[in-house]
Amino acid sequence: MTDSSIDQSEYDHRAVRRDFVFGELHRAELLPDPVAQLQGWLTAAQAAGNFDPTAMCLSTASAAGRPSSRYVLLKHLDARGLCFYTDSRSRKGRELAENPHAALAFYWPETDRQVRVTGRIERLPDSDAEAYFQQRPIKSRMAAAASEQSTPIADRSVLEARFREIAERYPEGDVPRNPAWGGYRLVPEEWEFWQGRPSRLHDRFVYLPDADQPGAWRIQRLMP
Repeated sequence: MTDSSIDQSEYDHRAVRRDFVFGELHRAELLPDPVAQLQGWLTAAQAAGNFDPTAMCLSTASAAGRPSSRYVLLKHLDARGLCFYTDSRSRKGRELAENPHAALAFYWPETDRQVRVTGRIERLPDSDAEAYFQQRPIKSRMAAAASEQSTPIADRSVLEARFREIAERYPEGDVPRNPAWGGYRLVPEEWEFWQGRPSRLHDRFVYLPDADQPGAWRIQRLMP
């Protein structure tokens, strides 16, 4: 039942739209390596003015199949997959422990491009997590030490008090990494590159493992 006193028209977004006019994508332009293709699009997004091109939506699911999504930052990628870092005690960390399959999605409105990647998740070695943790700004390390991510807290003042305590305990910034804070790699099983086009006749291409050539990918155009 809805409250008739509320003007529902102010929540109606069906008329909000724009056309996609920034580019087009042809099969001949696609690189055989999806990692190189993604890196090229990341570089283009940054050049087009996107101030957070490595932001990606990470979707996970519990053992029961209930999904959840949030944005994380891509930190490095290579032929093995796409890597990010987080607290394993967070909701995403708990779900990845229960169900080690996930999906990533990038979207850059400046270029009308989207990339989706699905695959299995593996933990990065502690040595990788430690190396990246020590590269982070001091206050980011302090925040990671002060927060047990996704745990309920009474109010912000409690969190800020924990942060001050960490700062006082480690004034030189030598904050130890909690073993719960670590890295993950999504090992791709499928990639999709999407380019917005006018009249919603978008270009979509999927990369799938090539059964005839281990380590290679076959590329297929999809209807929009």
